[in-house]
Amino acid sequence: MRRNLRAAAIAAVLTSTLVVPTPGWASSRPVAEDRVSALTWGTCPPPLIERDPRQQCATLPVPLDYRSPGGRSIDLVVSRIASAKPGMRRGVLVLNTGGPADIGVDAPSFLAPLMPADLTDRFDLVSFDPRGVGSSAPISCHFPDVPAEIGQRYPDVDGSIDRNIAFARDLAQRCGRNVGDVLPFITTANTARDLDRIRAALGEPRISYLGYSYGTYLGAVYRTLYPHRADRFVLDSSYDPALTRYQQLRLPSLGAALRLPDFTGWAAARNERYGLGATAAAVQSTFDALTAALDATPLTLPDGTVLTGNLLRIVTFEGIYRDAGFPALAETWQALADATATGRVPAALSVFGGTGRAAAAPIPADNQPSVQVAIHCNDDTWPRDVATYRRNVTLDRRIFPATAGFPANIWACAFWPAPRIEPAVRVHGTGSRSVLIVQNLRDPATPWISAVGMRRALGSDAVLLSVDQGGHTAYLTTNSTCANDTTTAFLTRGVLPSGPRLCPGQPLPA
Repeated sequence: MRRNLRAAAIAAVLTSTLVVPTPGWASSRPVAEDRVSALTWGTCPPPLIERDPRQQCATLPVPLDYRSPGGRSIDLVVSRIASAKPGMRRGVLVLNTGGPADIGVDAPSFLAPLMPADLTDRFDLVSFDPRGVGSSAPISCHFPDVPAEIGQRYPDVDGSIDRNIAFARDLAQRCGRNVGDVLPFITTANTARDLDRIRAALGEPRISYLGYSYGTYLGAVYRTLYPHRADRFVLDSSYDPALTRYQQLRLPSLGAALRLPDFTGWAAARNERYGLGATAAAVQSTFDALTAALDATPLTLPDGTVLTGNLLRIVTFEGIYRDAGFPALAETWQALADATATGRVPAALSVFGGTGRAAAAPIPADNQPSVQVAIHCNDDTWPRDVATYRRNVTLDRRIFPATAGFPANIWACAFWPAPRIEPAVRVHGTGSRSVLIVQNLRDPATPWISAVGMRRALGSDAVLLSVDQGGHTAYLTTNSTCANDTTTAFLTRGVLPSGPRLCPGQPLPA
């Protein structure tokens, strides 16, 4: 019975709807190079991470509305770490770490230490804060103050999504009211057009690209709009361009179900250390019992956090993003198991690793989630009938209990006030065999089946490199020698595998 239900759920999640092609906008034609000013490099905005002293920044004006390129403009902040050896330089490698809405200005500083010298010798590392993000005309919806589980779209314990519906409706109104006439123009297609302006301002005939997660979709859209401007593209942890955005964002239910056994098996092998169970099934039972107990009776932690079952599910989902998170996650489960059994909460127990870094002024605190919801809602059409979300949440809660239905839940997009300014871009191949798709087999956020969809959309342009490991993102962020070396060889020397390839993954933490 469980197998049949799971198959039905997967089929429902993966049913795809093709988006219609983008019309031939003049703004999607190659930029007139003589109309784009060269970049003047200087200092960068205040850093959010430890910054490489070689990194420089510049400001580039771009049209808010590419249908009226001579009208209102916004300023983008662009960053660069120049090639270490100009004599070996091939060009620029544009970096996008996803989100959508990741602050990108420090991506060169973040990724450069992870890169082999062969790569940093051959490329200038270039990134930017996308429109609406960070230091590039940041927007804010003025998110309401709600419990974390509502902000993360978790249903109530009984499966009700009434609070989620109210939050989504309120958020949509706030975005419309506070972002105003800028809101419709925060789209992937416009970000791709901005990227081509950056290319022109750099004086480069073509760009190479490394995009993670949502950044894979941005890269695929860029190649579709500007096929002759794309050099070597690496798409790591892909979106499936043939899925509606709601279908794509529903996939973490499947992804977490495939990924969680990596952790439960790891913890079972260390039962003497953590006491969570001697088998993967026993560890899973510990998690199920913990979440059920916290659903029924939340636990107040020493820092004042009221820990519910859904908060533990949030912490667990985040903990399986990286293998390196396994020890901390196991310690959290262990401490909570002890606390729920004895009623004694350790003084040091906290399910969060700190409050995180505050947004740098003048970036609004809710800037990234504001852009994230704007991108998802503006890029595609969403179901308007709340009954659709009720139905899908009920189904996913039965089949994928670890995520409790949050990926299927309602977004502000169901009530979105902004008009759509153009259809979604229909991603397709361009006849240039120059894309490497890198994908972990057990990715909780963008499951392997998404990469299969990206490969299908790009056709013979792309080769799929699968990595037998879990976690979100692979190249440079994991220690799979096969995946890292294969990807570096493609970027630096253009060596693309002749066909689909499977790499062994990194060893799990000791």
